[in-house]
Amino acid sequence: MKTLLQLEEAAMLILGIYLFSLLPFAWCWFLVLILAPDLSMVGYLAGNKTGAWAYNFAHHKGVAVAVYLAGIYLALPWVQLAGVMLFSHSCMDRLFGYGLKYEKGFKFTHLGEIGVK
Repeated sequence: MKTLLQLEEAAMLILGIYLFSLLPFAWCWFLVLILAPDLSMVGYLAGNKTGAWAYNFAHHKGVAVAVYLAGIYLALPWVQLAGVMLFSHSCMDRLFGYGLKYEKGFKFTHLGEIGVK
């Protein structure tokens, strides 16, 4: 099952890359922005509950799709870019085993505990 989920995330990451290719931005922006959603980890400075909420909000694919669709509706490529980057980053994270966080602490995710095999 783990391999199947990883293949699904890889397919969605490829979709994110494709959607980026439709936008009027240079490819260097993809490389620069792919890790930007991890800035949400700053929320952990205010505690586990706030950190988990901030991290999960920035890594929620529903939020990413909503931002992307808002960018289409408003005809704002930079908003579409934000949605694509949120989506692609979330897919990449889950592909590598980093899931949404529980309030218990950063290493406790919906995909299991980080660092435990």
